[in-house]
Amino acid sequence: MFKKLMLGFLAGFVLSRAGAADLHWQTDLTQALTRAKAEKKLVLMDFTGSDWCEPCQLLEKAILDQPEFAAYASTNLVLLQADFPLKKPQTDTLKAANQALAQKFKVEGYPTLIALKSDGTAAWRQEGVNDSILAGGPKALIAQLNAVQK
Repeated sequence: MFKKLMLGFLAGFVLSRAGAADLHWQTDLTQALTRAKAEKKLVLMDFTGSDWCEPCQLLEKAILDQPEFAAYASTNLVLLQADFPLKKPQTDTLKAANQALAQKFKVEGYPTLIALKSDGTAAWRQEGVNDSILAGGPKALIAQLNAVQK
């Protein structure tokens, strides 16, 4: 009986983690806005330094990679990531596009999250992370994004 319970728990955990890992982060703003308009969703942009920025990695682990956020995002958001890695390879085109996005939205540090309405106007912004954001986890971010959608 115990083995069955543990197997069920592990299977559920693996499946829930797969949901978070399966999130599709786009890199093209025009495509993201087109999809957001068609699906009546917000675009959530994540400006990150994925392979060097410790606060970015904390945000990802504590919130963006969580199954609760993945479930919310899959029905309410179009996700766009503008990554500024130091070691991870990127095409020159992607680097230029990310830089243009950072300039357009006046991003001065990482991580920066920005929610856009489908017309491209910024509706919400969070720069950096602090203990209250991390402690609130996905629920806190979801509550803020829900307030924007109303």
